[in-house]
Amino acid sequence: MNSAKPDNRNLPRMPALFIGHGSPMNALEDNEFSRAWAGLGQSLPRPQAILAVSAHWQTQGTWITAMPQPRTIHDFYGFPQALFDFVYPAPGSPALAAKIQAEMPFIQLDQEWGLDHGSWSILCHMFPNADIPVLQLSLDSNKSPEEHYQLGKALRWLRDEGVLIVGSGNIVHNLQAAIWRDTAHDWAVAFAERVKRLIADGDHRALIKYCELSDATLAIPTDEHFLPLLYLLGLQDEGDKLSFLTDKTTLGAIGMLSVQLG
Repeated sequence: MNSAKPDNRNLPRMPALFIGHGSPMNALEDNEFSRAWAGLGQSLPRPQAILAVSAHWQTQGTWITAMPQPRTIHDFYGFPQALFDFVYPAPGSPALAAKIQAEMPFIQLDQEWGLDHGSWSILCHMFPNADIPVLQLSLDSNKSPEEHYQLGKALRWLRDEGVLIVGSGNIVHNLQAAIWRDTAHDWAVAFAERVKRLIADGDHRALIKYCELSDATLAIPTDEHFLPLLYLLGLQDEGDKLSFLTDKTTLGAIGMLSVQLG
């Protein structure tokens, strides 16, 4: 990667986020999660752009959206029509996508995807005017957890370019064990607490090796919702203030913990 960076001394170093996004219905509902996301958006410095790493875009290779106007993707079924009618019309940024590719040539430019609900269901509360350019970065299915973590590290320079990087997933995500009310299995709560403790302790190694954690096969039967957390850990610099938001496990086995760096 090219180490030469432009002079951005007038830009604040952006925080970085991992958001537990949960049900797509959070986009429409007024609840503790949507209110927390709205408050978070008001508390942050205004980004020049947003780079979202969503659990819901898995690819062969690493891709970044590069279209001027990404479409709103409704990648779910069985929800009310109002959710399918919802549009988050944020612009994209082909120029920023090209700049990222110039720094990291293995990232390929995408003209097809858009914004899936892992991105727009939270951003619609954080930035309801949809006036900040949003790009999505895919999860390469061929990468190991360590490689996802290292890619997060490689993206650190964007924080000094005014780019807000947002990982979107859930630290516990097992729909087969879902209970469709505000409750949670004991093992799901215990796993979420263990992950929170490891984040607070800065134990990135244990989190990269999450498969070795007790109850990991129940809490993370597939890893796409956990991997965006590894990007956040890779983005962490020494001295970053660490904050926890929406610290709750609900719907049986959905961990809604969110984390802010900086």
